[in-house]
Amino acid sequence: MKRRDTLILAGLVPLLLVGCASTPTPTHWYELKSAPPEASPAARAGDGTVWELSGRMRLPGTLERDTLVVASGAAGVVPLEGHRWVEPLRDSIPVRLAADLALLRGEGLVWLSPAPPGVSVARRLRVEIDTLVADEARQALRMRARWWFTLATPTTAPTMETADIQIELPDRSVDALAAAHRLAIWRLAQRITTAP
Repeated sequence: MKRRDTLILAGLVPLLLVGCASTPTPTHWYELKSAPPEASPAARAGDGTVWELSGRMRLPGTLERDTLVVASGAAGVVPLEGHRWVEPLRDSIPVRLAADLALLRGEGLVWLSPAPPGVSVARRLRVEIDTLVADEARQALRMRARWWFTLATPTTAPTMETADIQIELPDRSVDALAAAHRLAIWRLAQRITTAP
């Protein structure tokens, strides 16, 4: 190899290294806080029956990723690169919903399946979330969900209930978006406990 070629290669190596060493986008982490996002009312006086919430909750595919997403156009979603959930929503949503339901109904009246040994479950609750996404302008988060109960010893077919919840976002920050997810879960728990 000629001296001139060696010098050219020696000059290119630092440039290649600089290109490879570009700083990656920093990752920001978000979680669904355990505390409810609003003041909790006193537990509703009910019939004292014990509910068991299924931990196998169907979520839309957009929530099966760890990156936060927002709507885009008529049918698309855009991941917010560098903004991730600490825990997958498929794991954290059932836990938070069960805790919120228990807070609203009373201690020991709601369990995430499987209920502890010795607990006599009267009603089994299944929840499916069809939509949980903010609009493209990040002005509001929408949740559409449905749920139904089956008796521990079924005698009638379950009746399905639905909720369409909209949370206005105070600003376009990703922090506000993550907080709105938590508020939507709390509002869903309120709807479930007050449904006829």
